Amino acid sequence: MVQVKICGLMKPDDILAVDAAEADFAGFVFAPSRHQVSLARALTLKKLLNPKIKTVGVFVNESMDEILAIYKAGVIDIAQLHGKSTPGDITRLQRAGLKVIQVFERQSIDLASTADYLMVDSGKGSGQLLDLKAIPHINRPLILAGGLTPQNVRQAVQLVQPDIVDVSSGVESDGHKDADKIIQFIKNAKEEVLL
Repeated sequence: MVQVKICGLMKPDDILAVDAAEADFAGFVFAPSRHQVSLARALTLKKLLNPKIKTVGVFVNESMDEILAIYKAGVIDIAQLHGKSTPGDITRLQRAGLKVIQVFERQSIDLASTADYLMVDSGKGSGQLLDLKAIPHINRPLILAGGLTPQNVRQAVQLVQPDIVDVSSGVESDGHKDADKIIQFIKNAKEEVLL
């Protein structure tokens, strides 16, 4: 069954919604964006999170030292790398104990990547849906992101068959996480599809 990552969590209410909906992954954005959180804020939020939910830190070209410092502070289990990351960077994070998501935005997936998960995304928070039919089926853990909503996630899961779906703005109302949309998104993503 597909797993769900709710990204861009910023407030205690966001965490309570993710806990109630039983998401599989919770995402904290450390890169500059409207969802950016500080390390101190992320630590506070992590304390409210159900410990079964894995935490993901979202980074765009941050230094490996900075990512490792956030990991060592106990905030994240997984680093999601946007931008440039070398095989050496990925190995360094993995050796420290982190799992790594390598993100491919509007580009073909590099199957030689040593990352634990490969993510296809339409662009950082663009809200645009990818051409789902163009995404190849691969024998690696695949994360689908970009433009997903409670309304389209079921069809996206059917077409792409990803291991994980990732959503941020697609479960928001007026720029804030919406608990009802989070619940609906997870329900629709995980509903068994009878063909």
